[in-house]
Amino acid sequence: MRIIENSEIADALQYPALIDALRDMFVSGCTQPLRHHHGLDPENERKGTLLIMPAWQSGGFLGLKTVTVMPENGEKNLPSVQGTYLIFDANDGRALALMDAGELTTRRTAAASALGAAYLARKDASMMLMVGAGALAPCLIRAHAAVRGIKNVAIWNHRPEKAIKLAEDMTREGFSASAVTDLEAAARKADIISCATLSTEPLIYGDWLKPGAHLDLVGAFTPAMRESDDTAVKTATLFVDTREGGLHEAGDIVQPLKSGVIKESDIQADLFDLCRGQHPGRTSEKEITLFKSTGAALEDLAAAILAYQANR
Repeated sequence: MRIIENSEIADALQYPALIDALRDMFVSGCTQPLRHHHGLDPENERKGTLLIMPAWQSGGFLGLKTVTVMPENGEKNLPSVQGTYLIFDANDGRALALMDAGELTTRRTAAASALGAAYLARKDASMMLMVGAGALAPCLIRAHAAVRGIKNVAIWNHRPEKAIKLAEDMTREGFSASAVTDLEAAARKADIISCATLSTEPLIYGDWLKPGAHLDLVGAFTPAMRESDDTAVKTATLFVDTREGGLHEAGDIVQPLKSGVIKESDIQADLFDLCRGQHPGRTSEKEITLFKSTGAALEDLAAAILAYQANR
């Protein structure tokens, strides 16, 4: 069995190749049971979560991801998301490769958001606000820049020093990046707002979104978590990566559904619909769009196949 190192994963999972691999997988499809989601402490979600995500293609590959999400790890200078990914031959069951799930997850998550933005963000979008400065943030910036002409990036984080560090890193990569402390002011200017946090309370408010804005919500992967308020969800045209994930796991969707702010029919499409041409995506220049991603096992499988084939 091949062990694929993080540097090899990073080299293989570049944009836009990874975005294209995800698009192909959403078109062809695979079997992906709803992921297992286990709180390590039922009374305190910040104590950690275990996620188990299998997916397979008949006659192709089978993958299994196990991930821990530890919100308090930032205070220990450890990654919040850690885990492993195993890829098998679905014909004979052989284990083919083992790789780090953290690196795989951050890259495929960013690619899924960029895939959504390819259909939903204005084609002339150039100003991005990145809310959050964790391991996923630089991947989200790079991925969105692969599908839209992102020139300026504002970065906000509840720990300002992390936003400053990320802005410096992104500037070295050629972006015009700056750390901001006034979240509302930055949001009002942004063409694309991407949120990747572990927040349980809204950070972005609908009243802040300018006509034509695209809101990309990546955090809030449990019903108790949230990054947007009811006004944002009610005002925007709603899209999700998968309906199962959006309706069962995404706090930004589950909570307003429960309170009656929105109905299931308000979700216009998922990535299956968009990639297969069953929904056109953005329909006007002034439309406000919201894409809620919870992550899907088929995204991991697409990324793992790409990494394995580049390193076997």
